[in-house]
Amino acid sequence: MDELFAVHEVKKETLDINEIYDLAIIGGGPAGLTAAIYAGRFRLKSVLCEKVAVGGQIAVSEWVENYPGFPEGVSGSDLVNLFKKQAERFGTNIVLTDVRSIEKVEDLFYLETEYGKVRARTVILATGAEPVKLPVPEEEKFRGRGISYCATCDAAFFKNKTVAVIGGGDTAIQDALTLSKFAEKVIVVHRRKELRATKILQEVAFSNPRITFELEDIPVHVLGDKKVEGLEIENVVTREHKVLKVDGVFVAIGEKPNSELVKGLIDLDERGFVIANMKMETSLPGLYAVGDVRNTPLRQVVTACGDAAIAAAEADKYIKNL
Repeated sequence: MDELFAVHEVKKETLDINEIYDLAIIGGGPAGLTAAIYAGRFRLKSVLCEKVAVGGQIAVSEWVENYPGFPEGVSGSDLVNLFKKQAERFGTNIVLTDVRSIEKVEDLFYLETEYGKVRARTVILATGAEPVKLPVPEEEKFRGRGISYCATCDAAFFKNKTVAVIGGGDTAIQDALTLSKFAEKVIVVHRRKELRATKILQEVAFSNPRITFELEDIPVHVLGDKKVEGLEIENVVTREHKVLKVDGVFVAIGEKPNSELVKGLIDLDERGFVIANMKMETSLPGLYAVGDVRNTPLRQVVTACGDAAIAAAEADKYIKNL
């Protein structure tokens, strides 16, 4: 029975571009893999296109503590491997290829890939989003070793420690408030004289005894050997440098959705995130958006998986009504 539901990473010579798939999934992170699982359960003939490697951003996360079922936490790579093993029971073809364009003609979508055009009756967009990286030379060295882009994910690792938050918008101040529940001290570093966060958030943050502010400052270097031990900042007015002794640096200076593929095809919000309703439907019938690429209030693995389950179910209904 298991052989019936084997996932195949297919190459050019084994990908049949003459096939009409029920569902094409774009993106191989947790949302895309969950969509593949549910597509298999609905007996939809599907293909998953991932341009780099299956797993998404979570694959490079050192540790995940907020995914249900793992009370002691789990490494990002181990969690992705479990997703893949579970997906192996179902019949989705996984193709390592970049989708270059999408168009819809009558009742079919055409996905342009390096192997030719893939045709499908429905599409689930699970391309995710990327945080704007901390603009310091040591970003890659310390990412996952003290530099984090998710306070919700990593705050508990910094209990009774000192951390810096880079940014001054709503997300940055919300992160600072979240971190203040764990860290002994939170230092908000912002390049402007005033924060951009809503006034009520500012009032709460300013009244929090664990949160301090370094305004008109920018990060220039992250210090340390194997882990973060300090943050060097520069004042944008005086050009003076200062070293903050911190154990972690949380970055909240923006996110960029990977939505270029559908720009002009479906409705996006002012930041470029895909506008989708509770059924994950976009403005183009048959095309669904899930996970971090859509206009969601929370970007977590668990919410991405929930989105994907809903989208696969709606795709099944859509196909039945064609």
